[in-house]
Amino acid sequence: MKPAPFKYAKAETVAEATALLDQHADDVKVLAGGQSLIPLMNMRLARPEVLIDITGIDELSGIEVNGALTIGATTRHVEVLRSNEVRAFAPIIAAAMRHVGHVGVRTRGTFGGSVAHADPASEIPAIVIALDGELTVAGPSSERTVAAADYFVSTFTTDMEENEILTAVRFPYPLDRARWSFHEVARRHGDFALVGVAAVAEVDDAGVCTRARIALSGVSDVPVRATAAEELVVGSTIGEVAAEAGRLAERQIDPGSDFHASAEYRKEVARALVTRALNDMATKGEAR
Repeated sequence: MKPAPFKYAKAETVAEATALLDQHADDVKVLAGGQSLIPLMNMRLARPEVLIDITGIDELSGIEVNGALTIGATTRHVEVLRSNEVRAFAPIIAAAMRHVGHVGVRTRGTFGGSVAHADPASEIPAIVIALDGELTVAGPSSERTVAAADYFVSTFTTDMEENEILTAVRFPYPLDRARWSFHEVARRHGDFALVGVAAVAEVDDAGVCTRARIALSGVSDVPVRATAAEELVVGSTIGEVAAEAGRLAERQIDPGSDFHASAEYRKEVARALVTRALNDMATKGEAR
């Protein structure tokens, strides 16, 4: 199939991109990697009158570590996957990237594009939630930072205004002294997860957890933190409470059913994955 007719504009700067968005706010889409947008346009599920290409904006691409880890919005998935800086700072990100689509998708798709697309079954939004990520958003007259917890509003819906674009994703602290685990269940490798879990925990010298983040994908219209499970884990030895934490996560979520999986199945998988992730961190410190 072919997309419906549209006008094309290529922005050279962030200011130009946001000005174009402001001008055409009624029916416009931003093109970065296009791995989600172009198929939707080809099937005519998306029919923007104007398509703004931001792939030529140099300041939106790149990976930087300066106390925090900053990934530019148009940085390709494959660059994140292969980055030594990312692997050293937060190896859970590299682990999750291996599950993002297939080789072609990872070659063309962008890190920020996945965040802005806000598919609740996607791996990257769950990672952003688990790592307390911060999203830098630019508009025609100002730039602002949005906490990950406030950024995802609903399925394919974020806190951004129609004339704003995501410019970078920032992760504020390294995981060099933290344990982590990432798991998902999908019908086939590369498909969006039926359920996924990204878990991070800081543990003291006595083996007691002092801080925990457990984020679930595929179980709601946004990535969900399993807060009851987190509260149980903090102050405990992770392995001793893994099974109960899984049960708490299962009770907290209320997923829907679709032709991929029933709500009951998703709840059972969430319980199993949270338990597995915590057991991983208790025995090995990480899961790859």
